[in-house]
Amino acid sequence: MKKTRYIDAGVDIDAANEAKKRISSLVRSTHGSSVLGGIGGFGGLFSMDDLPHDPVLVSSIDGVGTKLKLAFLLGRHNTVGVDLVNHCVDDILVQGARPLFFLDYLATGRLKPGVVEEVVSGIAAACREADCALLGGETAEMPGFYAESEYDLAGTIVGVVSREKLITGSKIQAGDVILGLASSGLHTNGYSLARKVLLEDGELSLQGIPGELKHSLGDELLQPHRSYAQTLLPLTEDSVIRGMVHITGGGYEGNIPRVIPGELVASIDKKLWPVHPIFRLIAQMGNVPEAEMYRTFNMGLGMLIIVSPDDSTWVSDTLEKAGEQVYEIGTLRMRAGEDPPVIFS
Repeated sequence: MKKTRYIDAGVDIDAANEAKKRISSLVRSTHGSSVLGGIGGFGGLFSMDDLPHDPVLVSSIDGVGTKLKLAFLLGRHNTVGVDLVNHCVDDILVQGARPLFFLDYLATGRLKPGVVEEVVSGIAAACREADCALLGGETAEMPGFYAESEYDLAGTIVGVVSREKLITGSKIQAGDVILGLASSGLHTNGYSLARKVLLEDGELSLQGIPGELKHSLGDELLQPHRSYAQTLLPLTEDSVIRGMVHITGGGYEGNIPRVIPGELVASIDKKLWPVHPIFRLIAQMGNVPEAEMYRTFNMGLGMLIIVSPDDSTWVSDTLEKAGEQVYEIGTLRMRAGEDPPVIFS
């Protein structure tokens, strides 16, 4: 009778061991003194010695979504890990938290150590940039579950903020100013619509440079999700930021109400910031309604911050000196009647 091994069912333990060997130095490069123990334990160990007074832990979990399809088509896997980490960093940044550690999950039908190494190289690079330890992860080989040469990617972040510095949006009031910080492109949202319009219906080449783009379509679509932590965390120490909005899935009308008090309306003037050419290309080629664009994409602004009118000039100047492109895009006012939470002009 023929002997059956795990590899006959599609799971290659040797490939998994090779992948672990390749990424071990990348993982270690993110570790500081707070990480205890080595790599390969059942659980990651993180010391609580360096936490602020009255600490509040802030956590988030997310994935890269169908942006991964572009990585598969182009055979480039070193940017999606950056996307994964930076998206999570920005999610907890909204509440004033700095990252402590990150956990990743990669699942695929057939494990390719070189691809895993590329993905983790991006994760590790973004963790180093964020001063965040890559504390652990899981690589799952699931034959028959994923299409050939495809994988899924998700991650969890844990950060910390002192309770007195926690940003909840409770201090936001009528008259406050909304500042927008430039994005690098689509970040990690709206890719299903973008792929349908540009690749499926429009049949554009990822190597071409259509419309007003300055780089190939593939390069533009794979631009990594920006992290705003380095420029915004110092301002959280000064307690001048009353609220932050990460423009992710759901666009403006889906994310602004998560932060502002219910009795207020965000009044935004769309003429006050430049829209990246990639968004104009999608709108034109797909005849996508303007309202649909603003509820799907970030439209050129990846993070909004809300400050008092007295602080807006100083905050803008400080962020611009730190390298940010900052635009004053609107204000908060009291809701009247059946006003929606976000009004564009």
